[in-house]
Amino acid sequence: MSRAGKYPVEIKDGVSIEAGTDALIVKGPKGVLSVRLDTKNAGLVDVKIEGAQVVVTPKDADDKDSRTMWGTMTRNIKAAVEGVTVGFSKELNMKGVGFRASVKGKDLVLIAGFSHDVVMPIPEGLTVEVKPVEAGLVPLVVSGTDKNMVGQFSDKIRKVRKPEPYKGKGIFYKGEKIHRKEGKKK
Repeated sequence: MSRAGKYPVEIKDGVSIEAGTDALIVKGPKGVLSVRLDTKNAGLVDVKIEGAQVVVTPKDADDKDSRTMWGTMTRNIKAAVEGVTVGFSKELNMKGVGFRASVKGKDLVLIAGFSHDVVMPIPEGLTVEVKPVEAGLVPLVVSGTDKNMVGQFSDKIRKVRKPEPYKGKGIFYKGEKIHRKEGKKK
């Protein structure tokens, strides 16, 4: 049984949820999100709005796919409610000689040790903030209402220059432990 699906999703104050044919529309103070009800697997779970809660139940508790979608749908709805009320953010750090970042218009410009600047268009609905340099690190904060978009764009930024194990330079998440290796010995 799904542990995530057992508990109903609480609808917070200021949030309204409307059920459509193929999606739930979640409106809140930070914006509007839609949670797609998987049409391919639509027969696996029931989604009902009961008062101040959204209840997701599997149609067949013995079917593995139904139980899987039960937990997935509950988590997706919970993330949408949290996104339109509080929002999500990921913090990344850049470490290296000459590594810099800036936001120019709707583009993020990274100088990460290449012969050229890396220009990345910021997706609609996300904001990127470059904080002042502290202790040799350039902090970047990616924030938005959609948890998946924040995570995907943060990962795309990290892939520009993954942290390397010898000098520890690169782009990494705040709090990420970089496994360091010892260099060559004479």
